[in-house]
Amino acid sequence: MNLVGKFIYVLLGILLFSCKNESNNKTVDNSAIVESASQSERTGQAFVIDDEGRPTVLKVAIDSPNHTTLVAAVQAAQLENVLVNAGPLMVFAPTDEAFTALPEGTLENLLKPENKKALANILKYHVTPGNYSKEFLTTFDRLGQANNQYVKIEVINGEPMVGGAKILASIPAGNGIVHVIDKVLLPPSNE
Repeated sequence: MNLVGKFIYVLLGILLFSCKNESNNKTVDNSAIVESASQSERTGQAFVIDDEGRPTVLKVAIDSPNHTTLVAAVQAAQLENVLVNAGPLMVFAPTDEAFTALPEGTLENLLKPENKKALANILKYHVTPGNYSKEFLTTFDRLGQANNQYVKIEVINGEPMVGGAKILASIPAGNGIVHVIDKVLLPPSNE
Protein backbone atom coordinates (compact mmCIF):
# COMPACT_ATOMS: atom_id res chain seq x y z
CA MET A 1 0.00 0.00 0.00
CA ASN A 2 1.48 3.32 -0.98
CA LEU A 3 1.45 6.53 1.01
CA VAL A 4 -1.66 7.90 -0.69
CA GLY A 5 -3.50 4.63 -0.06
CA LYS A 6 -2.53 4.70 3.62
CA PHE A 7 -3.63 8.33 3.85
CA ILE A 8 -7.05 7.49 2.32
CA TYR A 9 -7.36 4.46 4.60
CA VAL A 10 -6.64 6.58 7.71
CA LEU A 11 -8.94 9.34 6.48
CA LEU A 12 -11.77 6.83 5.93
CA GLY A 13 -11.17 5.43 9.42
CA ILE A 14 -11.38 8.92 10.93
CA LEU A 15 -14.56 9.67 8.97
CA LEU A 16 -16.15 6.38 10.03
CA PHE A 17 -15.18 6.94 13.66
CA SER A 18 -16.58 10.49 13.66
CA CYS A 19 -19.80 9.35 11.93
CA LYS A 20 -20.19 6.65 14.56
CA ASN A 21 -19.79 9.28 17.32
CA GLU A 22 -22.31 11.57 15.60
CA SER A 23 -24.67 8.61 15.37
CA ASN A 24 -24.24 7.99 19.11
CA ASN A 25 -24.88 11.67 19.79
CA LYS A 26 -28.06 11.48 17.74
CA THR A 27 -29.18 8.50 19.77
CA VAL A 28 -28.69 10.46 22.96
CA ASP A 29 -30.50 13.41 21.44
CA ASN A 30 -33.33 11.18 20.23
CA SER A 31 -33.77 9.63 23.66
CA ALA A 32 -33.97 13.12 25.10
CA ILE A 33 -36.63 13.97 22.52
CA VAL A 34 -38.53 10.75 23.26
CA GLU A 35 -38.27 11.43 27.00
CA SER A 36 -39.48 15.00 26.50
CA ALA A 37 -42.37 13.82 24.32
CA SER A 38 -43.44 11.19 26.83
CA GLN A 39 -43.35 13.78 29.61
CA SER A 40 -45.48 16.18 27.60
CA GLU A 41 -48.03 13.42 26.99
CA ARG A 42 -48.28 12.94 30.76
CA THR A 43 -50.12 16.17 31.36
CA GLY A 44 -53.61 16.79 32.62
CA GLN A 45 -55.56 15.75 35.64
CA ALA A 46 -54.96 12.03 35.18
CA PHE A 47 -51.24 12.52 35.80
CA VAL A 48 -51.35 14.91 38.76
CA ILE A 49 -49.00 13.66 41.43
CA ASP A 50 -50.05 14.39 44.99
CA ASP A 51 -46.61 15.03 46.43
CA GLU A 52 -48.05 16.02 49.79
CA GLY A 53 -49.74 12.68 50.35
CA ARG A 54 -53.01 14.24 51.47
CA PRO A 55 -56.35 12.54 50.81
CA THR A 56 -58.96 14.18 48.57
CA VAL A 57 -61.86 16.09 50.09
CA LEU A 58 -64.04 13.03 49.46
CA LYS A 59 -61.60 10.74 51.30
CA VAL A 60 -61.52 13.19 54.23
CA ALA A 61 -65.32 12.91 54.49
CA ILE A 62 -65.31 9.13 54.05
CA ASP A 63 -62.69 8.73 56.80
CA SER A 64 -64.61 10.96 59.23
CA PRO A 65 -66.94 9.25 61.72
CA ASN A 66 -68.96 12.51 61.85
CA HIS A 67 -69.82 12.69 58.14
CA THR A 68 -71.53 9.38 57.35
CA THR A 69 -74.77 11.14 56.36
CA LEU A 70 -72.91 13.54 54.06
CA VAL A 71 -71.09 10.64 52.39
CA ALA A 72 -74.38 8.74 51.94
CA ALA A 73 -75.93 11.85 50.37
CA VAL A 74 -72.95 12.35 48.03
CA GLN A 75 -73.24 8.71 46.94
CA ALA A 76 -77.03 8.97 46.46
CA ALA A 77 -76.53 12.05 44.27
CA GLN A 78 -73.65 10.28 42.46
CA LEU A 79 -71.26 13.22 43.02
CA GLU A 80 -68.23 11.21 44.16
CA ASN A 81 -66.23 11.98 41.00
CA VAL A 82 -66.73 15.71 41.49
CA LEU A 83 -65.07 15.58 44.90
CA VAL A 84 -61.94 13.80 43.65
CA ASN A 85 -61.42 16.44 40.96
CA ALA A 86 -58.00 18.10 40.92
CA GLY A 87 -59.62 21.21 42.36
CA PRO A 88 -58.87 23.16 44.37
CA LEU A 89 -62.21 22.61 46.06
CA MET A 90 -63.50 24.09 49.29
CA VAL A 91 -66.17 21.85 50.81
CA PHE A 92 -68.40 22.95 53.67
CA ALA A 93 -69.14 19.60 55.29
CA PRO A 94 -72.14 19.43 57.63
CA THR A 95 -71.78 16.95 60.48
CA ASP A 96 -74.22 14.09 61.01
CA GLU A 97 -75.69 16.16 63.84
CA ALA A 98 -76.36 19.01 61.41
CA PHE A 99 -78.35 16.64 59.17
CA THR A 100 -80.44 15.41 62.12
CA ALA A 101 -81.37 19.05 62.82
CA LEU A 102 -83.26 19.21 59.49
CA PRO A 103 -87.04 18.97 59.74
CA GLU A 104 -88.21 15.39 60.19
CA GLY A 105 -88.42 13.45 56.93
CA THR A 106 -86.41 16.01 54.91
CA LEU A 107 -83.29 13.88 54.57
CA GLU A 108 -85.19 10.66 53.89
CA ASN A 109 -87.16 12.45 51.16
CA LEU A 110 -84.01 13.91 49.56
CA LEU A 111 -82.32 10.48 49.47
CA LYS A 112 -85.10 9.04 47.27
CA PRO A 113 -83.95 8.39 43.67
CA GLU A 114 -86.62 10.71 42.25
CA ASN A 115 -85.13 13.60 44.27
CA LYS A 116 -81.55 13.08 43.09
CA LYS A 117 -81.47 16.41 41.23
CA ALA A 118 -82.65 18.41 44.27
CA LEU A 119 -80.15 16.58 46.50
CA ALA A 120 -77.31 17.28 44.05
CA ASN A 121 -78.27 20.98 44.02
CA ILE A 122 -78.10 21.15 47.82
CA LEU A 123 -74.77 19.31 47.94
CA LYS A 124 -73.25 21.53 45.24
CA TYR A 125 -74.29 24.51 47.38
CA HIS A 126 -71.70 23.21 49.87
CA VAL A 127 -68.80 23.37 47.37
CA THR A 128 -66.79 26.41 46.26
CA PRO A 129 -63.89 26.50 43.81
CA GLY A 130 -60.80 27.55 45.76
CA ASN A 131 -58.84 26.72 48.86
CA TYR A 132 -59.43 29.44 51.44
CA SER A 133 -58.53 29.28 55.10
CA LYS A 134 -61.13 30.08 57.73
CA GLU A 135 -59.36 33.39 58.39
CA PHE A 136 -59.33 34.35 54.71
CA LEU A 137 -63.08 33.69 54.46
CA THR A 138 -63.63 36.73 56.71
CA THR A 139 -62.66 38.95 53.74
CA PHE A 140 -65.70 37.89 51.68
CA ASP A 141 -69.34 39.00 51.73
CA ARG A 142 -70.44 35.98 49.71
CA LEU A 143 -69.06 32.99 47.81
CA GLY A 144 -70.08 31.58 44.45
CA GLN A 145 -71.02 27.95 44.91
CA ALA A 146 -70.85 25.01 42.51
CA ASN A 147 -74.63 25.14 41.95
CA ASN A 148 -74.27 28.68 40.49
CA GLN A 149 -75.75 30.39 43.54
CA TYR A 150 -74.15 32.48 46.25
CA VAL A 151 -73.82 31.79 49.95
CA LYS A 152 -73.61 34.73 52.35
CA ILE A 153 -70.56 35.17 54.59
CA GLU A 154 -70.96 37.11 57.82
CA VAL A 155 -68.27 37.79 60.39
CA ILE A 156 -69.53 37.46 63.95
CA ASN A 157 -67.07 37.98 66.82
CA GLY A 158 -64.22 37.64 64.32
CA GLU A 159 -65.48 34.25 63.08
CA PRO A 160 -66.83 33.65 59.56
CA MET A 161 -70.36 32.30 59.40
CA VAL A 162 -71.10 30.60 56.07
CA GLY A 163 -74.81 30.73 55.29
CA GLY A 164 -75.43 30.90 59.04
CA ALA A 165 -73.20 27.87 59.74
CA LYS A 166 -70.25 27.99 62.09
CA ILE A 167 -66.94 26.46 60.97
CA LEU A 168 -66.00 23.88 63.60
CA ALA A 169 -62.75 22.68 62.03
CA SER A 170 -60.73 22.96 58.82
CA ILE A 171 -58.95 19.98 57.30
CA PRO A 172 -56.47 20.43 54.43
CA ALA A 173 -56.89 17.95 51.57
CA GLY A 174 -54.85 17.07 48.51
CA ASN A 175 -57.35 18.83 46.25
CA GLY A 176 -58.55 21.61 48.54
CA ILE A 177 -59.89 22.01 52.05
CA VAL A 178 -62.81 20.69 54.09
CA HIS A 179 -64.47 23.12 56.48
CA VAL A 180 -66.60 21.16 58.96
CA ILE A 181 -69.81 23.10 59.64
CA ASP A 182 -72.65 22.78 62.17
CA LYS A 183 -75.56 23.35 59.76
CA VAL A 184 -76.79 22.05 56.42
CA LEU A 185 -76.72 24.90 53.89
CA LEU A 186 -79.91 25.21 51.90
CA PRO A 187 -79.88 27.14 48.62
CA PRO A 188 -82.24 30.15 48.58
CA SER A 189 -84.76 28.32 46.38
CA ASN A 190 -84.89 25.43 48.90
CA GLU A 191 -85.29 27.43 52.09
